[in-house]
Amino acid sequence: MRNNYILIDYENVQPKSLSLLNAHVFKLLVFVGANQTKIPFEMAVEIQQLGNKAEYVKIGGSGPNALDFHIAFYLGELVQKDPSGYFHIVSKDTGFDPLIKHLKEKKIFAQRKEELNDIQILNVSSSTTMDEKISAVVQRLASCANKTTQNACINKYN
Repeated sequence: MRNNYILIDYENVQPKSLSLLNAHVFKLLVFVGANQTKIPFEMAVEIQQLGNKAEYVKIGGSGPNALDFHIAFYLGELVQKDPSGYFHIVSKDTGFDPLIKHLKEKKIFAQRKEELNDIQILNVSSSTTMDEKISAVVQRLASCANKTTQNACINKYN
């Protein structure tokens, strides 16, 4: 089974909850900007409950794209340690897209999503009832139907 890593650009995206991660084996890195001095109590508790599966990465300096460069650096380290892993960047910053495209060309499984709940595997495997599971799978297949080729869809989810 492939290891999954989630790197959250917390300057850009502040998930309301991490409860989707409770039933999964993920490594979570939450990147916090130098000028971010507060994280909501509820979020801090959820991150702590993940134990050693989660960590904060506080950026020491500030500047244009400083946090993004840190994410790219940590992503490179993770790929080096686990080249068969699957890497999910949660950010609204489309500047990551050329990096994701490059990683995919190198046969590295990576994607950028704007929200944590946009990560399909979380929605499918977190579903509790059969109807929820079927709905999640149908949503995934429907998103593939909009692709020009089957390979584009397969590459997106692998």
